[in-house]
Amino acid sequence: MYKYFIAQRYLWAKGKNTFQRVTTVISITGIFLGVTALLVVLPVMNGMQEDIRDRILGVNAHVILLKYYNEPISRYDSLLNVVEKYHNVTAASPFIYTKVILNNGNYTDGIVLRGYDTIHGKNVSDVSKHIVDGKFELGNKKIVIGTELADNMRIHVGDKIKIFSPYTTTMTPMGIIPQTEMYTVSGIFDIGVYEYNSGLAYISIKDAQKLMDIGNRVTGIEMKIKNIYNARKFGVKLEKDLGYPYRTNNWMDLNSSLFSALKLEKFGMFIILSFITLVAAFNIAATLFMIVTMKTREIGILRAMGAKRKDIQAIFVIQGVTIGVIGTVLGNIAGFLLSFVLGKYHFISIPKDVYLIDTLPVKMHITDFLLVSVCAIAISFIVTLYPAYKASKMEPQDAIRYE
Repeated sequence: MYKYFIAQRYLWAKGKNTFQRVTTVISITGIFLGVTALLVVLPVMNGMQEDIRDRILGVNAHVILLKYYNEPISRYDSLLNVVEKYHNVTAASPFIYTKVILNNGNYTDGIVLRGYDTIHGKNVSDVSKHIVDGKFELGNKKIVIGTELADNMRIHVGDKIKIFSPYTTTMTPMGIIPQTEMYTVSGIFDIGVYEYNSGLAYISIKDAQKLMDIGNRVTGIEMKIKNIYNARKFGVKLEKDLGYPYRTNNWMDLNSSLFSALKLEKFGMFIILSFITLVAAFNIAATLFMIVTMKTREIGILRAMGAKRKDIQAIFVIQGVTIGVIGTVLGNIAGFLLSFVLGKYHFISIPKDVYLIDTLPVKMHITDFLLVSVCAIAISFIVTLYPAYKASKMEPQDAIRYE
């Protein structure tokens, strides 16, 4: 017990020794800032990963079934019945995927056009829940587009737009030109992902079949499964069961580069910000060396009174760990409060054409708080060992004579 008392007395020196108190506060502040920075950045990185994942999976399927060389699939109704029988599959729907050019007389843009099955599609994609203007109404040459595309082309609900399809052509005196179809904008969606809002549109699957002149065929079957992280494994099983010419793809492989970049960015930020804590930890070591120098005679007296080397060592380890614990606790409180406020009020905007989303999402994980806290305290403990060792090696007679 006396070791703890002496450690705290050395740490918070009273009287005229203001410099020692200031260095202690600086050491605590360093740990505090490092922990706070980590506990704000890590929840933001978690939030970005999970928010982008949820938005992508809200629109896209977990697993898609295609033919090799992207050949259209005939008799897809029977194939749909087959995949729906798998216990992992919660929903399945046929779809059509193609690229077209839109024109409204003044503006032209190339987009991805999806043929949407109005019967099964709502169970696989929640795009219909993200309508911000008009209705999610398809069929009879009606089209639903994203907010960014609508803004870029100055399009409103009820406007007419032309779709140029490369799959149906017309012979003219000028040569072969793509056939055009006139569609009416029935709704505008905002998924929250710039890439989709600016380059994706929906028409009914029947309209898409006519536009592409593929008869009663589709691009593929898209599926939702119970566990999104089993998508790759389930896809491999489906390929094996169905055999050639069918192949599968999944959300993890389709977006692997994006999520790998986010994970790498999170790891990089953790390493960079950890250096703040590391620098602060070395400041703890410097503070302890200073205390050892200033308290040399007192250390000698303690040794002469019977204090063992390990007792002296424990006194200085307690000081370093105390600094680490105080800084870590304060950093946890500040990190939690800042992350909570940032997640609740979204007052920081980011360019959505770069980061896919327009605000900083925040997702706090208890594991991040535990990991950062353990690392900060462990570093604080490690850097105290050498100063504590040096203090414990002092001989009583030499320390007492120290001036």
